[in-house]
Amino acid sequence: MKVKTILVSQPEPKIENSPYFDLIEKQKVKIDFRPFIHVEGVSAKDVRQQKVDLHNYTAIILTSRNAVDHFFRVAEEMRFKVPDSMKYFCQSEAVAFYLQKYVVYRKRKIYVGKRNFSELIPLIKKYKDEKFLLPNTDKVKDEVPDTLDALGVNWKQATFYKTVISDLTDLADVYYDILVFFSPSGIDSLFQNFPDFKQNETRIAVFGDTTIKAVEEKGLRVDIAAPTPETPSMTMALEKYIEKVNKAK
Repeated sequence: MKVKTILVSQPEPKIENSPYFDLIEKQKVKIDFRPFIHVEGVSAKDVRQQKVDLHNYTAIILTSRNAVDHFFRVAEEMRFKVPDSMKYFCQSEAVAFYLQKYVVYRKRKIYVGKRNFSELIPLIKKYKDEKFLLPNTDKVKDEVPDTLDALGVNWKQATFYKTVISDLTDLADVYYDILVFFSPSGIDSLFQNFPDFKQNETRIAVFGDTTIKAVEEKGLRVDIAAPTPETPSMTMALEKYIEKVNKAK
């Protein structure tokens, strides 16, 4: 079956040169964007109830841009002036770049991993006498706490924001040829909104092994998977699939 419509379970890209827009142009498909999940901040009061006093920490571990936003939001709500001496351990270049929204780079001590949390370990080891705070979501991957525990560093995790399922009930009667997912939370959202969802002819595209697993656990079929050596991005995987099926007679 040919592909004409795609629903991507994320917000619409803000950049004009997003590869999704190239895909629309090149393959003449309609792509809608709709976040299946969204993030809500936890109040400063709720953070305090987790026995968090920001004065007690000398280093912050930041795993995402959401963590950056919500750490500084809570600090402001608590009227805590983040000292110049604070160290920041960022999981990726993208997170470190985003941090510039809040701090002057040259004045700060910023340590950056490549992409995965495990790549931050040598840096954290080097500064193991610091007191680390990990501002995080309520849905934490085990890898992060397990790794920090194994290092034996002084650290605390606190929920600064929550992942919440979006209301999608207005999509009940809308059909898409392809649904695109990037996290197990997206799959949870699909079934919370539509408990009787049947895949039938709908193709499902997924990014990442944990998402593939979540799809298969729900008894659904994965039609398009990324990243692969051949298609490292979701848009490349979609393009390859669309070219194949839309050319078929």
